[in-house]
This record gives sequence, C-alpha cells and structure tokens, in this order.
Amino acid sequence: MLKRLQLATLTVAASLVLVATDAAAQAFPTKPVHFIVPFAAGGAADVLARLLSERLSVRWGQPVLVDSKPGGGTVIGSGFVAKAAPDGHTILFISNSFVINPKLRKDLPYDGIRAFEPVANMVDSPQVVAVSAGSRFMTLADVVGDAKAKPGTLSIGTLGPATTQHIAAVMLQRATGTSLIYTPYTGGVPAMTAVMGGHIDLVLANLAEVGPHIASGKLRPLAMTSRERAPSLPQVPTVAELGTPGYEAIAWFGVAAPAGTPSEIVNKLAEGLRATLDEPEVRQRISAMSLQPAYLGPKAFAAHIQDQYLRYSKVIDEAGIRTD
Repeated sequence: MLKRLQLATLTVAASLVLVATDAAAQAFPTKPVHFIVPFAAGGAADVLARLLSERLSVRWGQPVLVDSKPGGGTVIGSGFVAKAAPDGHTILFISNSFVINPKLRKDLPYDGIRAFEPVANMVDSPQVVAVSAGSRFMTLADVVGDAKAKPGTLSIGTLGPATTQHIAAVMLQRATGTSLIYTPYTGGVPAMTAVMGGHIDLVLANLAEVGPHIASGKLRPLAMTSRERAPSLPQVPTVAELGTPGYEAIAWFGVAAPAGTPSEIVNKLAEGLRATLDEPEVRQRISAMSLQPAYLGPKAFAAHIQDQYLRYSKVIDEAGIRTD
C-alpha cells in the first residue's frame, strides 16, 4: 500500500511538472527576449538578427532585443548565453564557428556544443573571394599563379580565426596548392575595409557583406565558394568550376538556446522563427541580402550540427589547423 501511495504521489508530481512546463511554453515569452549576436555589428549575422527580431517582437508581443557581443571568435557571446537561464529568453545567433570552436579551442569557458540546445537553422550564405577594384588580379587563376610563383607573399583576410571563412580560406589554399598570409579580422566588414584600402590582397567573406561593395564597383568578385553560382551574381564562377572539383564552403546561420531549455520552449522558439521566415516580406529582404532561406527544425538542425562538426574536424585534422 505504501509503495502504491508513493508511486501515485510521484505520478501526480510528474504530471504537475508537465502541466507547469506546458503552461510556461504556452505563455512564452513573458518578458523581453535577448538575441545575442557574437559577431561584429554591421555584418550579415547582425543584419539578419535585427530583421528576425523586428518581426518576432510583433509576433510574440514582447521586445526581442539584439545584443552584439563580438570577440574571441564568437566565444564571448556564446559563453554569455551558455550561462544564461535556460528559459528561452536569452538565445544565441550561431554560424559554422559554433562547431569549429569545440574542435579547435581547448579553453572554451563552456562545454562546447553540449552547452546549447539547437533551435533552428535559418539561412545559408554563399561566400565569395574578392579583390579591390584597383587590384591587378582579374581572375582567381591570376591569384593562384602569382601565389605559386611567390609563396607566402599574398595576404587573405577573413573573419577569424576559427571561423567559417578561416577554414574556407585554408581549404582554398589546399585545393589550389598555394600558401597565403592569413590575416584575421573581427568581422567581414573590417576585412572588406582592409582589402579596399590596399592593406591585404584578398578577402573571403559572406556574399551578404561583399555584395553591396561589388554593386558599387569597389570590389571585384573572383569566385564563389558555393557548389553553384549565386543567383545575384550569375557571372561569377565557383571555385569548383575553376579547376578544383568538389570544393564547397557554405556559411549557415541559426539559433540556439542554453542547454536545459525545456523542449516545449525550444519548439515555441522554432515555430516563431519558422513562421517569421515564411513571411513574404522577410523572404524578400533575405533574398536582397543574397541569403538563401534554409529552415531546419530542432531535430534536423541538431543532426546538421553533428554532421558539420565531423566535416570540419576532418579538414582541421588533415590541415593541422591550430589557433595557438
């Protein structure tokens, strides 16, 4: 009788917890949501996060505030969210560096990927290799030829280190048999400023960031790092087309929450993001940024993150990439 009573008590308690959790999810959000962006202001991630937060504020009836916390190769912002309360009111904007840092960085102030709950992938972003409009290089072949003739003299700038663009630049060098001087910047925008000012020879950055400078004639695109040509720049060939079959380096942008966030709230976040991404105006503005909608829900996004971790780990190990 005592055991049955104890079992009944536990069952009731568990039911009450489930009811309370479900009620909390239904009411979410109950206060302002802080959208942490661990990248430099003005870049593709920052612009996209502000677009999403603007629409989510309307959808949820609560302010969704974008907080920029760049630095440390996204570690500063990520560490902030890892320590936040797991209630869905503090979320993190993530990209490929989310899976690169746990492989390369042994000093992370949080438990790598396990410190977070994947919520949703939002968009994919082609990347582009570009030079200043006044550069002597007219094609990627020109760069490769010069780099082979004078190894270690040309410089390439990217967001980095330990970022999508850093790894993409390493992959490019390995694929073309060249050796470039790697110059890391805190964001794509500072890297583009450097190449336009003649401080570096090349830049590898997201098309969303490079696009306006290509349109204004300040930058000359040489190649896309995506599998296919970008619809907004159909005249620019891919790296794979130019003699390195199989080369592909795509940036993706998504959202994560602190580990321990209830699945009901994770799903509520994901539903809000999906619905926002489906808005015609949002899709139009995303397309204008040269980004491609690529929604994945929590489970599919978790699988994608695992796949990306394995892929980047292979490249990092084979190339002997280090951050120290």
